[in-house]
Parts: sequence; C-alpha cells; structure tokens
Amino acid sequence: MRLPGGFGRFHRDARLFLVTTAVSGGALSLYWIDFNLYLGSLGFSPATIGVVATVGSIAGALTAFPASAASDRLGRRTIMGGGLALAMVAVIGLLLVDALPAIILFAALWSIGQQSLMVVQSPFLAEHSDLEHRNELFAAQSAIQMMTNVGAAVLGGVLATTIAAAAGFDRDGPGTYRIILVIMAILLVVALATIGLLTDDRPSSRRGRHRQGPAGEPAAVPRDAGRVRTLMGVTIEDRGRFVRLLFPGFLIATGAGQVIPFLNLFVQHKFGLDLASLNALFAFTSLGTVAAMLAQPRVARRFGQVTSVVIVQAASIPFLVVLGFSPLLWTVILAMAVRNSLMNAGNPIFAAFAMEHVAPTERATLAAAMSVLWQVGWVIGGAWYALLQATLGFDGGYAVNFATVILLYSVATALYWTWFRDVDRRALEARQTGA
Repeated sequence: MRLPGGFGRFHRDARLFLVTTAVSGGALSLYWIDFNLYLGSLGFSPATIGVVATVGSIAGALTAFPASAASDRLGRRTIMGGGLALAMVAVIGLLLVDALPAIILFAALWSIGQQSLMVVQSPFLAEHSDLEHRNELFAAQSAIQMMTNVGAAVLGGVLATTIAAAAGFDRDGPGTYRIILVIMAILLVVALATIGLLTDDRPSSRRGRHRQGPAGEPAAVPRDAGRVRTLMGVTIEDRGRFVRLLFPGFLIATGAGQVIPFLNLFVQHKFGLDLASLNALFAFTSLGTVAAMLAQPRVARRFGQVTSVVIVQAASIPFLVVLGFSPLLWTVILAMAVRNSLMNAGNPIFAAFAMEHVAPTERATLAAAMSVLWQVGWVIGGAWYALLQATLGFDGGYAVNFATVILLYSVATALYWTWFRDVDRRALEARQTGA
C-alpha cells in the first residue's frame, strides 16, 4: 500500500520514526488486544480488570506533563527512548509475576513508558515535517500503526497458540498469553534500537544547526532556555483556544474508556470466540482503518481539516449503536470494522490541525494536555465500567456504557463543528487562493 505524499518526501528522522511506530506499535497492539484476556485467564474478575486499567490510566496521566517538559530540555529522542525502555521492563515484569499488586505496578509502569513515547510523537512529527506534507505524515504514521495492529493481531495470535500447542499449554491459559508477552518484549528491543538511530535533538546539539520550518512557520523547538514557564514547564498563550482544542477529545476519551479497553472481553463473552479468532477479528477491523486514514488527507484538502474530521466521526455513530446492541456476530464484526475506520480516520488530521494552531513552543504542552485528558477520560470511563459491571452485571453494564459512549461522541462531534468550522473555512480558502 502506497503511503500518502510519498515516503521519500518525508525527512530522514520522520522516516525512521515511522519504522519505530511499526515495531513499537506491534507491542502496543498485542497489549491492547490480549492483556485483559491474560488477566482473565489468571482468574481476575471484570471489575478487578477495570481497576488495573484505571490505575494504569492514572499513572499515564501523571506522566504526560513531566515528559513533555523534559522533552524540551533533554530532547524528544531521549524521552521516547526512555519510555520504550520502561515499557520493556514492565513487560518483563508482567511475564514473571501473577500477584495482583505486582501486576498493577507493572501495568502502571507500562502506561508510564507508553505515555512518554506517545506524548512526544506529535511534536516530533510536526518538527520533522514540512507544512505541505504534514497531514500526509500524520496520516501515514497512524496508518502504519493500524497496519501493525493487523500484523500483530494475526501473527501474534497464531504464533502464540502454535507455540502453546507444541508446549502442551492450555490454548486459553496463562502460558499462551505469556508467549505473547515475550513477543512484545522482543518488539520493544527492536523499537528502542530504531530510536537510537534518530538525530540527537538535545538543545545543546541543536544550537547552530537547528532547521527552520517552512516559510511563515517559526522554528519548531524553542532554544531560549530563559523563556517564562509556569508549573511543570507549562506555557499557554491562549487558554480559550487550548480548551476548545482539548475538551471534545476529553468527551470522546471518557466515552471510549468505558468500552474500548474492554471490547475484547465484550466480544469474547458475548460470542464465545477463542484467542486466535478474537485476534483475527481485531485485525480485520483494523484493515478498513488503514484505508480510511490514508484517504483522509485528500478529504481534508477538499473540505478542510476539521470538516473532514466531523464527517467521519458523525458517520461512525450509527455503527456504534449496532456494535453495542446487535445480537448477530456478523453485524457486530461489520460495525466494529466501519466504526473503527471512521472514528480513527480523523485523529491524525485533527492532531496536525492542533499542532498548526498553537505556537511551536506550545506543541509539547498541548500534546501532553491531550494525552492527560485522554488518560483522565479513560480513568473516568474505566471506573464507571467497573462500577456498572459490579452493580448491573455484564449485559446491563455494557448497555449503559454503549448508550453513554453514543451520547458523548455525538456532543464532541458537534463541538468540533461549532468551534472550528470558521477557522477551518478560512484556512481552506487561504490554501485554495495560495495566500
């Protein structure tokens, strides 16, 4: 599949980071698909699994601002490499323990490591891309992540079950999932090696050779060590703009946190799928997302960045209804594929839009705030999920969860349109007239 804009048009470090995305994304995908199932195989209840997810989200949220501020001082590469190293330690720890307190500790460490990588990647991509190719680079990075999801889900599930069968393990037992943890650790080692190939971007190394951005765009990374900062390095020039960029995403995160981390449990319990079938299902749902993400930059060029996001998110909501309430497996599979494709297709475009509409010195702060609010939303959603599972049971809990997700997604999509359609229209007109 051809990447948008042409792979060779991207800067060297951007291309290297796309490789890092492919490798580290494999580990992230396996964790997302299989970790809750691993906890279930150890005998933990859905409510307890919800608690583990909530603690991990809290740990990630507490990491975001310190990681973003540290990346300004130490460089993006250092923080991303440190995050991958922590994630690798966490996976090894999870491989060796089965006591709940230790699992919670290492799950939190995994979230800290992943957060350190994720919170820095949008500023990094913005700083290593030209304005005319930025939508394509963000879309390519997200599409590679989705393609990695497909490969990791299929190969990880097949490889793990094959090895487990040869070793005489129960295919649904903890031993099979520990094989997946070993695969994750190997992927993280490779990802850490690719991060080491990036250009040193510490402030001391950038002096005298820092690349200026495209015409009309300031230098991407501040070099003034004496600039005014507030607590934890947070600098915000226009708080209202930050709120408008952040709040709809927080609503989406709160909705997603009630369902998305536990969607594997939902499908497995409702339809009785085994590990290989479940991994194949999630791989299938990622295929459409790849195509949608690669097409989204063209939609953004025609209709505007935010308008293109509103179009795909609004179109995804009816499929969320089918996903939550249909009793037929084939309709749920179709709804998962289409909803996943549409809802995720706009994410890289909005990330590029957000990075372009704050000062370069604010990019890491905005990325951290986005990540923190996403984690806070997942904390709220995960806690609500655990409460509903404990009080209403499986069917009643998920019914309320899906109804809440639909409402929050609808409100967030309306806010994107209300707050940004004029900005979007002016930017589109300027681009068309060459202003």
